[in-house]
Amino acid sequence: MRSMTRAAVLLCATAALPLALTACGPDDSTDAKAPAASSGRAKDPDAGLATGARLKKALAPAAFFGSGYSLDPSAARDTGDTYQKQAAHPAALAHPDCTKLGGTSWIALTGDEGVSFAQNDYVDADSSVDIAQEIDTFRGATAGTVMRHLEKVVAACPAYRDADTKSRVTVAGAATDGLGDSAYTITLTDPTWTNGTTLIAVRKGTDVVTVMSTDGHDDGAATAKRLAAKVTAALGS
Repeated sequence: MRSMTRAAVLLCATAALPLALTACGPDDSTDAKAPAASSGRAKDPDAGLATGARLKKALAPAAFFGSGYSLDPSAARDTGDTYQKQAAHPAALAHPDCTKLGGTSWIALTGDEGVSFAQNDYVDADSSVDIAQEIDTFRGATAGTVMRHLEKVVAACPAYRDADTKSRVTVAGAATDGLGDSAYTITLTDPTWTNGTTLIAVRKGTDVVTVMSTDGHDDGAATAKRLAAKVTAALGS
């Protein structure tokens, strides 16, 4: 997935797919070998989990974003009808690159990668306002681990230096009620920006919805919450 600062959002190209998979993966227990079924066959650890193709259908459509916004083709990706290997990268969590909170791939800071994902990004070319959405699917209880890891990221990143403006970005995180099984909101503010950024992560079962918004005059908060609610509802029960 693309990772860039907000000021450079219209200038930077996306990394290649194998390096860009954004987000999330397991704790140590979730990649253990699956128990053998009574038939003697190993149980499929991905059985019943959503594929990227299915997740793509749950992303908010272009009509949600309104006039002026257009899809960034370089940021529209999914894992299709297959699953990828779930993985954890503890070093990424232990030593987070806090500047990645300013990019659309911010969920990768948890060090977790799930078995499937879908994502895209809508940009207003006139104002450079950016609204991104993503869904990642995990095995077992790993989605809950991802949410806990997000809190650790914020604790480790109370602030960072914006690479473009060289100014100090303040990071604040808080649990959020009323979205999915659990939700967490991160707000980025900088006195040199015209508007801040709101990031919201929502867990629903084995899925984690992540959104980013710089829209509006409220640090992107209202649009981010509305988008997070829409995508979460589209996942169904």
